[in-house]
Amino acid sequence: MGAKLLNYKTLRMQGRCKFFLYALFLFFSPAACPSEGNPYLCSAMLKKLPRRIWILGTLLAGITLVQHVPGWGDGYTQYVYPTVARLLGGISQLIPFAVGDLFIALAVGWLVTCPFYLKLRKGRSWKGILLHEAEFLLWIYAWFYLAWGLNYAQSDFYGRTGIARADYSEAGFKAFAYRYVDEMNGAYADIVHTSPNQVADKVAQSYRLPQGLPGMHPLFLSCPKAKTMLFTPLASMVGVTGSMGPFFCEFTLNGDVLPPYYPATFAHELAHFQGIAREAEANLYSYLACTRSDAPDVRFSGYLSILPHVLSNASRLMEEEVYADLYRQINPDIMALARHNQQYWAEKYSPFIGRLQNILYDLYLKGNNIPSGRKNYSEVIGLLISCQEWEKHHPACQD
Repeated sequence: MGAKLLNYKTLRMQGRCKFFLYALFLFFSPAACPSEGNPYLCSAMLKKLPRRIWILGTLLAGITLVQHVPGWGDGYTQYVYPTVARLLGGISQLIPFAVGDLFIALAVGWLVTCPFYLKLRKGRSWKGILLHEAEFLLWIYAWFYLAWGLNYAQSDFYGRTGIARADYSEAGFKAFAYRYVDEMNGAYADIVHTSPNQVADKVAQSYRLPQGLPGMHPLFLSCPKAKTMLFTPLASMVGVTGSMGPFFCEFTLNGDVLPPYYPATFAHELAHFQGIAREAEANLYSYLACTRSDAPDVRFSGYLSILPHVLSNASRLMEEEVYADLYRQINPDIMALARHNQQYWAEKYSPFIGRLQNILYDLYLKGNNIPSGRKNYSEVIGLLISCQEWEKHHPACQD
């Protein structure tokens, strides 16, 4: 490239984002800043960058460091996120609807309509419009990770608690499975109605028990509440029963969740709000909190919530006759409830949209330090077995 390419006239493009990205190109590309040209040109161009671009670049650099420097993710979860959660979560709870859902809808609407507005009303070039949208997405990316997403960078359950990973043998799983079925049968409750506020209070009470839960902060809010998803029908079409809203530190539940599953779903999303990013760990904390509750509906919901994971692992690890015997041990009313729940969601499910969401969510999890992707949900069984082995000598993990 010659000096003509470096003429400032080539940089006089509409929009500061274009200038910013082009300047970055000049800065990082040796061919774009030849020594025979103006040696101060790249530096001069960088000094002209808008302040917001410097702020964005600093935030993105900080996020990258936290994600890759050992221990920094734990530092974020231990010292930064609690303040963020109390601040954003406390403000969000004053608003009766899911602010995060509305924000995402507006952001998507802006990304779709803004190019036409900038092209037709402002006369921007398509290149400038794309750079404008790229900056917008980078700000959202930074907000997501700073407000909650960096919890993915913390150590896993075993690293945080010091609990040893138990051997996942057929014999060990068999003992766990039969014990689980006996306890679930004993906890069975016919739940036909739930009060969201009462469930929230009961689950929060379990999270506050004196022995606490290993590897988790005490509750950030005195009365954590879940909000109903603004787009419940869409969520039901892809089989999503709850979500963590990272932008405003709020968690939402699908309005279609059946009463027996509501307490455990609430406890799962509350674990996410508490900084637990991995799905298997959120399942673990939901199970531990619910099954040690004195409320029959909450306790049974905790057992019921992991039944699909137990049966899935049992069919894979046990011999056919042993699996059949375990299956027969389950209270028929519980199996009828599980089959009804499966059919209930199947009727709302959209195969095309659901498959697309599964692919995207699997990629999202794998891109956030969870190599197993969506399979991470079922890894709760290994966590429970490890926890039960550890609790023999440490009662703080007892359910």
